[in-house]
Amino acid sequence: MRTLDLAVFLSLDGVMQAPGGPGEDPDGGFAHEGWSVTFWDEVMMGKMGSKMGQPFDLVLGRKTYDIFAAHWPKVPDDPMGKLINGATKYVATHHADTLDWGPAEALGDDPVARLSALKAEDGPPLLVQGSSTMTQLILNAGIWDTMQVWHFPVLLGRGKRFFGDVAKPGALRLTDSATSGTGVQMNVYEPAGEVPIGTFRLEE
Repeated sequence: MRTLDLAVFLSLDGVMQAPGGPGEDPDGGFAHEGWSVTFWDEVMMGKMGSKMGQPFDLVLGRKTYDIFAAHWPKVPDDPMGKLINGATKYVATHHADTLDWGPAEALGDDPVARLSALKAEDGPPLLVQGSSTMTQLILNAGIWDTMQVWHFPVLLGRGKRFFGDVAKPGALRLTDSATSGTGVQMNVYEPAGEVPIGTFRLEE
């Protein structure tokens, strides 16, 4: 069995679009590409290294695949680059014949069914990195196992959002938490059953 693990960088108001730099994803006239970069410190690098310092496969939307493909093959000797370049990339795309950066496989017409089948196989964790459309599909299906959310102390106002209104309702359990010296809150959650319901109303 494999786990399906979500990882996302979010502004405090829930935007996940183009955290890494200009040209990453200007869709909709997004004006703040690269908004996460200046917050990075050694604490964050350590957390990222521990998460991506062991074998994994990647689950990517087509846009994120193309962004990664434009960068990671150029740094083959980078420790993280070796893992990312060697990972199997499972990609949501209608153009399987253009996945030149491999190893790569198109998820086909039913990505949720394919991901569910992959989870039932032996292998390394399946890491969903970025990919707003892909993450919302997985959240709606409720097939994820862990969710690593890094909240950055910045408000962006507009842009592609992580949750939207499609997440399957449910409680979460916090399994790890840390704060960087720049104020980035790094939390890891796992599903914890149904939404608990209570009331503050006093008994009469």
